[in-house]
Amino acid sequence: MDLQLKGKLALVSGSTAGIGYAIAQTLAQEGADVIVNGRTQSAVDEAVARIRADTHATVHGYAGDLSKAEAAEEAVQRFPGINILVNNLGIFEPKPFEDIPDEDWQRFFDVNVLSGVRLSRLVLPDMKRANWGRIIFISSESAVQIPTEMIHYGMTKTAQLAVSRGLAESVAGTGITVNSVLPGPTKSRGVGDFVEDMARSSDKSFAQVETEFFDHVRPTSLIKRFASPQEVASLVAYVASPLASATTGAALRVDGGVIKSAF
Repeated sequence: MDLQLKGKLALVSGSTAGIGYAIAQTLAQEGADVIVNGRTQSAVDEAVARIRADTHATVHGYAGDLSKAEAAEEAVQRFPGINILVNNLGIFEPKPFEDIPDEDWQRFFDVNVLSGVRLSRLVLPDMKRANWGRIIFISSESAVQIPTEMIHYGMTKTAQLAVSRGLAESVAGTGITVNSVLPGPTKSRGVGDFVEDMARSSDKSFAQVETEFFDHVRPTSLIKRFASPQEVASLVAYVASPLASATTGAALRVDGGVIKSAF
């Protein structure tokens, strides 16, 4: 299927590894020009080189912390005319509720929510002038089923749904769509490292820890495994395309059936 992305310029925040990298790579494979973002120049350069080796697309790099206003403004000024914005930048950390200080609540909100709000505000004028654009927030099944082990993370994922829906309504009747994508447990770099560490400390294999996780922590999963970043990226690429013109204001699940609801 041709997703008709040739000539589109896409910015994917936090895209040097994991889900963000898979999204950037998939958009490039589909013909979009892609801006890869990470906090360090070395990580950005490495990711850009890998995607360029795999595609014929134009791939740019921007090293900077897009949770900071000055970096976001610089990125949008350096790359005008962004057609597709994927707000993937995010952090997570398991921590008991009573141990989460005010500073952590603020930090999680700034990185997971405000970064996407700010970037969306910056790219929206160009999208309105072109009467075409795609804004996608990478939320999580944790937005619906708040994890007790990281309530502050779940809060930010729910906030993304509110921002996404409200922004979609604010551009009603235009060629701009705004959606959220809700991955379930995914074998991103952070999750993979976490599970590998658990496996080593308990003298178990990754497969054993994975089985136990879905038996006890996410028992409602229907696929009974971690999704791959590519499985998430495939949905994002479609939503970013002109083919998804009737999909907006939606919270789209790629959660492996973890959310126990038909709606």
